[in-house]
Amino acid sequence: MQKKEFEALSEFRYQLRRFLRFSEEAVREEGITPLQYLLLLHVKGFPGRDWATVGELAERLQSHHHGTVALVSRCEKLGLVKRKPSAEDRRRVEIHLTRKGEACVTRLARLHRAELADTKLVSYLSALAER
Repeated sequence: MQKKEFEALSEFRYQLRRFLRFSEEAVREEGITPLQYLLLLHVKGFPGRDWATVGELAERLQSHHHGTVALVSRCEKLGLVKRKPSAEDRRRVEIHLTRKGEACVTRLARLHRAELADTKLVSYLSALAER
């Protein structure tokens, strides 16, 4: 690898860390944790539907199933999500956003999108992908 490639990787990691720090601060100001935000985001952003199972969320969070169950329970206590039994398979539980959860994730997603527009993260990612 050339020096320029190391510089590009270093800059990308720096910009990524800056974005993650922004994200951590933004979600804490909203009164939730970064993991709670990610759970809400993955429920809202699950491909093809507005709900997800615990197993699907665990995969997206790269977390253990039991840890995701506990995270869902904490979010449920905060009124951000609700569990619903599946109409198709009674063994499956669907995780849905509540109105409060929907409003929270929408506010935070707008902030994150605006921050991405202001950072160099996307341009560095594009530059790395082209190499």
